[in-house]
Amino acid sequence: MAVRIKAGMEKVPGGLMLVPLLVGAVIHTAAPDAGKFFGSFTGALFTGLAPILGVFYVCLGATLDLKATPYIAKKGGALLGSKIAFAAIVGIVLGRLLGEAPISGGLLAGLSVLAVVAALNDTNGGLYMSLMGQFGRNRDVGAYSVMSLESGPFLTMVTLGIAGLSAFPWQALVGAILPLALGMALGNLDPAMRRFLAPAVPALVPFLGLTLGLTINLTAVWQAGLLGIGLGLFVVLIGGAVLLLADKLTGGDGIAGLAAATTAGNAAVVPTIVAQANPVYAPAAQSATVLIAASVVVTAILCPIITVLWARVVLKQPAGGSREANAAFAADLHPHLDHVPADTGETAPEA
Repeated sequence: MAVRIKAGMEKVPGGLMLVPLLVGAVIHTAAPDAGKFFGSFTGALFTGLAPILGVFYVCLGATLDLKATPYIAKKGGALLGSKIAFAAIVGIVLGRLLGEAPISGGLLAGLSVLAVVAALNDTNGGLYMSLMGQFGRNRDVGAYSVMSLESGPFLTMVTLGIAGLSAFPWQALVGAILPLALGMALGNLDPAMRRFLAPAVPALVPFLGLTLGLTINLTAVWQAGLLGIGLGLFVVLIGGAVLLLADKLTGGDGIAGLAAATTAGNAAVVPTIVAQANPVYAPAAQSATVLIAASVVVTAILCPIITVLWARVVLKQPAGGSREANAAFAADLHPHLDHVPADTGETAPEA
């Protein structure tokens, strides 16, 4: 008797990505050394987020038309600019109130400008691309090639007023763009390659969710307490509202904006790097790291739910996607996760 695993996962908003993510987080929290214990291919799966994301990016790039490049720059620039501006405004306001040191007592003990700015300044790229691959437009996924400028401590240092202490990591930027560029080249040079690679995108989404979850320790939320949860809620709700508005003002439907309202896992290392560059932030670094780790967990859980619920309204689809996309978006939507060729016997649509 068949077990309807896929159908059950799809009952959860963004379930084909969120359910594996939660499974991975539980495994990592309960047995953080499981990957090392098993080793081999199982161990590689525990640490394979980067290569899986690289393959995902190549396959996704193959679905993108070079004619859409100006749109990618516009969308990515709008989202990146909005995040930078919002983080700068928040940083300036909190900086005047708090200074560099963290709050020393009370319910907000440990909160600092460094923690808030770092949590706002770095988007979870894998989560964004997974969500946009499922519910957004192909070109919106490519916008992360522009948004990847925010990765690392550079923008946080600029926002905190210490620009110049860190060189811009151009290698990381080029490295983030190359897989997408390779996929775009393959898909645009040979339509057969586009048809070949496109169906792999939805199939990779659960693996992205699982490997992302295997980097998350759920105890971070407990250690940070309500303050860490509050920071995550601020990033998702307030930051998401700003990004949704920016997306809509630039002709989008808001889905990409909400999908970008997260904190990346590598943001947790930013406080330490900033403190090394400027010792005045050293007292805030340790508490900021814990708060950011909590924000990573909270945003990874809530962002998919909020994004999918908004997508249901905008695209008029059920939570797991529908088999018939809204006619207005049909030519621009990525193949839905419940509409792969194995389900219906159809050939994958060319993006």
